[in-house]
Amino acid sequence: MLRLPAVAGRFYPSNQAELTALIHKYAVIDSSKPLISARACLVPHAGYAYSGHVAGAVLARIVLPRKIIVLGVRHYPRGEQAAILSSGAWRTPLGDARIDEELAEALKKTCPQLREDSVAHSAEHSLEVQLPFLQVLVPEFTFVPVALGTVRFESLVSVGEAIARVLEDSKEHVLLLTTSDLNHYEDDATTRVKDHKAIDQLLKLNPRGLYDTCRDEAISMCGLGPAVAMLTVANALGVKKPELVKYATSADESGDRSAVVGYAGMIFS
Repeated sequence: MLRLPAVAGRFYPSNQAELTALIHKYAVIDSSKPLISARACLVPHAGYAYSGHVAGAVLARIVLPRKIIVLGVRHYPRGEQAAILSSGAWRTPLGDARIDEELAEALKKTCPQLREDSVAHSAEHSLEVQLPFLQVLVPEFTFVPVALGTVRFESLVSVGEAIARVLEDSKEHVLLLTTSDLNHYEDDATTRVKDHKAIDQLLKLNPRGLYDTCRDEAISMCGLGPAVAMLTVANALGVKKPELVKYATSADESGDRSAVVGYAGMIFS
């Protein structure tokens, strides 16, 4: 199937030249620093005007392989709780990004929780906004889209363990690109305190701690499920170097500190 863009012209420019220029603005590679071979990364998924600089800072720091799993959020109630698409392509203003059918089939075989479902992906922006970055920075990439809804902790760990087995068995380097925004719609000072409690658990590679902290502290991290699964993968693959690359809130761009969203860009290598 061909999945058409749902948020082009709103979350990011629909004009090809403008979009490409914006990505080059946000993802500036520093030639004085070696690129990091990461197993996973965490990037936000808001409109580029607010969080594109955070995502770009991460993607400019890492080796981007040709195979990428994009693990995002199912914001809307429609569709499967753990939704995958295993064939076809997703269109953006920069062209069509092809799904890696072989990798998708391996994921479905290893993780029965993942169900083929176009409904959950049809209007979901968290995965879509990652694709133009990848199309500019690693044009020949293929990817597998996975969206997780509200799922129990044990199920998230199970998904993470399955992804880890697929990555371990792969003969090629596969990046797990996970996407989440942090706390939503409280004032800037409150959001920064809450966000760093979640970031502390991410830096400790503690999936249970992250899950419990977000629930106990009422941290409205929309990608809590994907992040728990990602930390499970990181632990299974022996990640030792988590790094916070950049943190921001929407107030940094809008100036409105009364109701903000937090964004973290992180690398796990």
